[in-house]
Amino acid sequence: MKIAEDFRRIARNALMNKWLIAVAVGLVASILGGISGGGPEFKVNIDGSNISMNFNVAGQTIKSIGTNGGVDSEVGAIILASLPIIIIASLFAAVIYFVLGSFIGVGYAKFNLNLVDKKNAAFETLFEYFSHWKTTTIARLLRALYVFLWSLLFIIPGIVAGFSYAMTDYILAEDPELTADEAISQSKSIMMGNKWRFFCLQFSFIGWDILATLAFGIGHLWLTPYKQATYAAFYREVSGTEFYYEETEMNANY
Repeated sequence: MKIAEDFRRIARNALMNKWLIAVAVGLVASILGGISGGGPEFKVNIDGSNISMNFNVAGQTIKSIGTNGGVDSEVGAIILASLPIIIIASLFAAVIYFVLGSFIGVGYAKFNLNLVDKKNAAFETLFEYFSHWKTTTIARLLRALYVFLWSLLFIIPGIVAGFSYAMTDYILAEDPELTADEAISQSKSIMMGNKWRFFCLQFSFIGWDILATLAFGIGHLWLTPYKQATYAAFYREVSGTEFYYEETEMNANY
């Protein structure tokens, strides 16, 4: 049974001479919602004396409009008057972004599986599952709903549920004809007895997370593909599939 270092070693081997494409694909996947927390956000802040509107992408403020005059200022009045339109537009954009992120997430899972399998890991793989957007959207929606419902019991059950469904994108990447429920059920089955291992695997990156954050967040450009390739390697083991390239290389050495 492999441990965290084994999966990280497989990921490093897979990323050898592939870092440039992996960083580029990881960045695009993050911005397009394939990785949570990377999408566009509109935020309106009102604290009495100040009113502002920020447009964020990948956690960074791209454009900020604000004033110190509060709602009585001209800019503040314009922002307040535009709130209904902003809310409707934001909801519409959120739905589009959710759908986009669902199939991009599966495409990114496939990209990383191709990496660890030593197959062709191409940029266009991100968009390979566009025709399956209904299934990927339902799968992402159900996962979010199930985690939310389990979280109502307490935080810990929600976290455990999140680990149970963590392999769903990889499963759909390999068999997109499955229904959302079937993919989620397979993920639950695969992760039975492996949730703690996956937690330990994620926790093993905490040092790198701290260093990447201290480097003004730029380090995450390289850390994200490293993590995702590692998780793909983890899926390969817990799903029962083999690393055929490792066997090939071992046979070649004898």
